[in-house]
Amino acid sequence: MGSIRTMKQSMKILISNDDGYLAPGIRALADELAKMGEITVVAPERDRSGASNSLTLDSPLRAKRAENGFYAVDGTPTDCVHLAITGLLAEDPDIVVSGINSGANMGDDVLYSGTVAAATEGRFLGYPAIAVSLVAQSGHEVSHYATAAKIVTTLMKKLDNHPLPSNTILNVNVPDVPWEEIKGIEATRLGHRHRSEPIIKSQDPRGRPIYWVGPCGEEADAGPGTDFYCTRQQKVSVTPLQIDLTRHQLLDDLSQWLAG
Repeated sequence: MGSIRTMKQSMKILISNDDGYLAPGIRALADELAKMGEITVVAPERDRSGASNSLTLDSPLRAKRAENGFYAVDGTPTDCVHLAITGLLAEDPDIVVSGINSGANMGDDVLYSGTVAAATEGRFLGYPAIAVSLVAQSGHEVSHYATAAKIVTTLMKKLDNHPLPSNTILNVNVPDVPWEEIKGIEATRLGHRHRSEPIIKSQDPRGRPIYWVGPCGEEADAGPGTDFYCTRQQKVSVTPLQIDLTRHQLLDDLSQWLAG
C-alpha cells in the first residue's frame, strides 16, 4: 500500500459514494474527515445505488461544482473516482473513502454495491481505500452517521501507523446506534445470502408490463465470524476485500480437467 501522508503532513482525502452528493452520509463523512486533512468530494449527482463497478463509456461525463463545494458527476461511483484521480484533481489523494452508505453492504451485497465499487476504483488506481456503510435496525431508517464517521477516523489513524497490504480494501459496516453503544470492532469475512426474491411484476399506465428487481435474499451463511453476525452484536464489521477474483486453489485441478 502506498504510504499515507500523516495528519501533520495534511493528508489529502478523496471522498465519494453511491447515494449522491446531497446524501446525509457523505456530508457527515466530509465534516469528520475535514478534521484530519484536505478533503475533496466527487460523487454522483443522483442516487446510483447498485451501480457496481460500471464505467460510462458511451457518453461524456460532466462534473459541476455544487453549492456545498462538492463535485457532482452525471455518472456512476466508479466514474467519479476514476475522473477525480485521472484528471479532475490537481493533486493525487492519499486515500479514497466511500460512504457513508445508507444501509448495509455485507455478504453478496458487495458485488452490486456502488459504495464498495468507488473504493475498489481507488484501489485499482493505486490508493488505500475504505468503504463504509451504516447498517439499519430492522424496520428503521438509519440516522447515526456520526458514529460511522468516527469509526472511519479511528481506522484511518491505524492505517497511518500500520498500512495494510497494497491489494486490500476495507469494507466497513457500522451498526446504526449511538457511538457509546458500539461494542467493539472485529475483523470479519463476508457472509452469504439465499437467492434473491422473485421480481415484482406490474404495469405502466398504458398497460404494458414492467418489472422491479425483488428484495435481496435472507441471510444464509451468517454465523460467528461473518459480517452479518458481527453487526447483530452491535459491533463494527471490518472485512478485507481483494481485487484478484482468481480461485487460485483450483488452478491445478482445472489444468488437469482441461488436459483430460
